[in-house]
Amino acid sequence: MNDQRETSARPDFLTKPTLGGDLVTLRPVTALDLPALEPILSDREVARLTGSQSELPDPARLHAWYATRIGQDDRLDLAVLERATGTCVGEVVLNRWDGPNESCNFRIALAPAVHGRGLGTEATRLICGYGFEKLGLHRISLEVYAFNPRARRAYEKAGFIAEGVLRDALLWDGEWVDAAVMSILAGEWELHHGHPRLPGPA
Repeated sequence: MNDQRETSARPDFLTKPTLGGDLVTLRPVTALDLPALEPILSDREVARLTGSQSELPDPARLHAWYATRIGQDDRLDLAVLERATGTCVGEVVLNRWDGPNESCNFRIALAPAVHGRGLGTEATRLICGYGFEKLGLHRISLEVYAFNPRARRAYEKAGFIAEGVLRDALLWDGEWVDAAVMSILAGEWELHHGHPRLPGPA
Protein backbone atom coordinates (compact mmCIF):
# COMPACT_ATOMS: atom_id res chain seq x y z
CA MET A 1 0.00 0.00 0.00
CA ASN A 2 1.48 3.35 -1.02
CA ASP A 3 1.98 5.96 1.65
CA GLN A 4 -0.09 8.93 0.57
CA ARG A 5 2.41 11.24 2.22
CA GLU A 6 4.96 10.39 -0.44
CA THR A 7 2.73 11.44 -3.34
CA SER A 8 2.99 15.21 -2.80
CA ALA A 9 6.02 16.59 -4.62
CA ARG A 10 7.85 19.39 -2.88
CA PRO A 11 7.03 22.79 -4.40
CA ASP A 12 9.79 24.67 -6.21
CA PHE A 13 11.11 26.69 -3.31
CA LEU A 14 14.48 27.04 -5.05
CA THR A 15 13.04 29.53 -7.52
CA LYS A 16 13.10 32.81 -5.62
CA PRO A 17 10.69 35.21 -7.34
CA THR A 18 10.43 38.97 -7.51
CA LEU A 19 6.82 40.03 -6.91
CA GLY A 20 5.57 43.56 -7.52
CA GLY A 21 2.64 45.46 -6.03
CA ASP A 22 1.56 49.07 -5.82
CA LEU A 23 3.28 49.71 -2.50
CA VAL A 24 5.95 47.04 -2.17
CA THR A 25 8.22 44.78 -4.16
CA LEU A 26 9.23 41.39 -2.81
CA ARG A 27 12.54 39.95 -3.95
CA PRO A 28 14.99 37.29 -2.74
CA VAL A 29 16.58 38.29 0.55
CA THR A 30 20.38 38.19 0.78
CA ALA A 31 23.12 39.13 3.19
CA LEU A 32 23.29 42.50 1.42
CA ASP A 33 19.97 43.33 3.13
CA LEU A 34 21.48 42.99 6.60
CA PRO A 35 22.18 46.71 7.13
CA ALA A 36 18.43 47.29 6.71
CA LEU A 37 17.23 44.15 8.49
CA GLU A 38 19.45 44.18 11.59
CA PRO A 39 17.79 47.27 13.13
CA ILE A 40 14.38 45.68 12.50
CA LEU A 41 15.37 42.32 13.99
CA SER A 42 16.86 44.02 17.07
CA ASP A 43 13.97 46.44 17.59
CA ARG A 44 12.23 45.87 20.93
CA GLU A 45 8.74 46.52 19.52
CA VAL A 46 9.27 44.15 16.59
CA ALA A 47 10.46 41.51 19.05
CA ARG A 48 7.36 42.01 21.20
CA LEU A 49 4.90 41.87 18.32
CA THR A 50 6.49 38.72 16.90
CA GLY A 51 7.04 37.11 20.30
CA SER A 52 10.77 36.78 19.69
CA GLN A 53 12.49 36.20 23.02
CA SER A 54 15.82 34.98 21.71
CA GLU A 55 18.88 37.18 21.52
CA LEU A 56 19.92 38.49 18.12
CA PRO A 57 22.59 36.15 16.68
CA ASP A 58 26.10 37.47 16.38
CA PRO A 59 26.81 39.29 13.09
CA ALA A 60 28.73 36.38 11.59
CA ARG A 61 25.91 33.91 12.19
CA LEU A 62 23.33 36.40 10.96
CA HIS A 63 25.36 36.98 7.78
CA ALA A 64 25.68 33.23 7.23
CA TRP A 65 21.92 32.78 7.71
CA TYR A 66 20.90 35.37 5.14
CA ALA A 67 23.66 34.38 2.73
CA THR A 68 22.18 30.87 2.53
CA ARG A 69 18.48 31.80 2.11
CA ILE A 70 18.83 31.78 -1.68
CA GLY A 71 19.73 28.08 -1.69
CA GLN A 72 16.95 26.80 0.58
CA ASP A 73 14.68 24.27 -1.12
CA ASP A 74 12.11 23.96 1.69
CA ARG A 75 11.22 27.60 2.41
CA LEU A 76 10.89 31.01 0.78
CA ASP A 77 12.48 34.13 2.27
CA LEU A 78 11.83 37.45 0.53
CA ALA A 79 12.85 41.01 1.36
CA VAL A 80 10.12 43.65 1.41
CA LEU A 81 11.06 46.83 -0.45
CA GLU A 82 9.01 50.01 -0.22
CA ARG A 83 8.42 50.94 -3.85
CA ALA A 84 8.35 54.69 -3.20
CA THR A 85 11.89 54.69 -1.80
CA GLY A 86 13.42 51.37 -2.87
CA THR A 87 14.33 50.79 0.77
CA CYS A 88 14.27 47.36 2.39
CA VAL A 89 11.71 47.63 5.20
CA GLY A 90 11.36 44.01 6.27
CA GLU A 91 10.96 40.40 5.23
CA VAL A 92 8.26 37.82 4.55
CA VAL A 93 8.70 34.08 4.87
CA LEU A 94 6.91 30.87 3.95
CA ASN A 95 8.48 28.14 6.09
CA ARG A 96 7.74 24.92 8.02
CA TRP A 97 6.80 23.14 4.80
CA ASP A 98 4.47 20.24 5.67
CA GLY A 99 4.59 17.96 2.65
CA PRO A 100 1.88 15.47 3.61
CA ASN A 101 -0.58 18.31 4.15
CA GLU A 102 0.69 20.70 1.45
CA SER A 103 0.92 23.57 3.88
CA CYS A 104 3.31 26.26 5.10
CA ASN A 105 3.62 28.70 7.95
CA PHE A 106 3.75 32.43 7.19
CA ARG A 107 5.55 35.17 9.05
CA ILE A 108 6.34 38.81 8.40
CA ALA A 109 8.50 41.43 10.12
CA LEU A 110 8.39 45.09 9.11
CA ALA A 111 10.12 48.21 10.39
CA PRO A 112 7.84 50.00 12.90
CA ALA A 113 8.17 53.20 10.85
CA VAL A 114 6.09 51.72 8.01
CA HIS A 115 3.34 50.18 10.14
CA GLY A 116 -0.20 51.25 9.34
CA ARG A 117 0.46 52.17 5.72
CA GLY A 118 -0.80 49.02 4.00
CA LEU A 119 2.64 47.65 3.13
CA GLY A 120 2.21 44.57 5.30
CA THR A 121 -1.20 43.72 3.87
CA GLU A 122 0.08 43.98 0.31
CA ALA A 123 3.22 41.97 1.08
CA THR A 124 1.03 39.29 2.65
CA ARG A 125 -1.22 39.16 -0.41
CA LEU A 126 1.75 38.93 -2.77
CA ILE A 127 3.48 36.03 -1.05
CA CYS A 128 0.23 34.15 -0.39
CA GLY A 129 -0.75 34.52 -4.03
CA TYR A 130 2.59 33.07 -5.03
CA GLY A 131 2.21 30.26 -2.49
CA PHE A 132 -1.18 29.19 -3.82
CA GLU A 133 -0.86 29.97 -7.53
CA LYS A 134 2.78 28.99 -8.16
CA LEU A 135 3.79 26.65 -5.34
CA GLY A 136 0.46 24.82 -5.23
CA LEU A 137 -0.03 25.09 -1.47
CA HIS A 138 -3.32 24.04 0.08
CA ARG A 139 -3.03 25.92 3.37
CA ILE A 140 -1.02 28.83 4.77
CA SER A 141 -1.21 29.45 8.51
CA LEU A 142 0.12 31.84 11.13
CA GLU A 143 -0.14 32.82 14.77
CA VAL A 144 -0.76 36.39 15.95
CA TYR A 145 -0.61 37.56 19.55
CA ALA A 146 -3.52 39.22 21.30
CA PHE A 147 -1.58 42.45 21.83
CA ASN A 148 -1.18 42.87 18.05
CA PRO A 149 -4.67 43.67 16.72
CA ARG A 150 -3.21 45.79 13.91
CA ALA A 151 -1.46 42.76 12.43
CA ARG A 152 -4.55 40.60 12.90
CA ARG A 153 -6.61 43.12 10.95
CA ALA A 154 -4.02 43.14 8.15
CA TYR A 155 -4.16 39.33 7.96
CA GLU A 156 -7.96 39.41 7.87
CA LYS A 157 -7.86 41.95 5.04
CA ALA A 158 -5.64 39.51 3.11
CA GLY A 159 -8.12 36.65 3.67
CA PHE A 160 -6.85 34.86 6.78
CA ILE A 161 -9.56 33.41 9.03
CA ALA A 162 -9.22 32.84 12.78
CA GLU A 163 -9.41 29.17 13.71
CA GLY A 164 -8.90 29.22 17.44
CA VAL A 165 -6.84 30.48 20.35
CA LEU A 166 -3.66 29.16 21.92
CA ARG A 167 -4.13 30.23 25.52
CA ASP A 168 -1.13 31.68 27.37
CA ALA A 169 1.07 30.93 24.38
CA LEU A 170 3.64 33.60 25.25
CA LEU A 171 5.11 34.87 28.49
CA TRP A 172 6.16 38.48 27.85
CA ASP A 173 7.40 40.81 30.58
CA GLY A 174 5.77 38.65 33.23
CA GLU A 175 2.36 38.49 31.56
CA TRP A 176 0.78 35.60 29.68
CA VAL A 177 -0.50 36.40 26.20
CA ASP A 178 -2.88 34.40 24.00
CA ALA A 179 -2.20 33.74 20.32
CA ALA A 180 -4.82 33.41 17.61
CA VAL A 181 -4.27 30.70 15.01
CA MET A 182 -5.26 31.91 11.54
CA SER A 183 -5.15 30.35 8.10
CA ILE A 184 -6.17 30.76 4.49
CA LEU A 185 -6.95 27.88 2.14
CA ALA A 186 -6.38 27.53 -1.57
CA GLY A 187 -10.12 27.43 -2.28
CA GLU A 188 -10.66 30.66 -0.35
CA TRP A 189 -7.83 32.37 -2.20
CA GLU A 190 -9.35 31.27 -5.51
CA LEU A 191 -12.58 33.04 -4.55
CA HIS A 192 -11.20 36.42 -3.46
CA HIS A 193 -7.44 36.55 -4.25
CA GLY A 194 -6.66 38.22 -0.96
CA HIS A 195 -9.56 40.71 -1.05
CA PRO A 196 -12.36 39.14 1.01
CA ARG A 197 -15.51 40.97 1.93
CA LEU A 198 -15.15 42.05 5.53
CA PRO A 199 -17.57 43.68 7.97
CA GLY A 200 -16.75 47.22 9.01
CA PRO A 201 -14.43 49.77 7.39
CA ALA A 202 -11.87 48.54 4.85
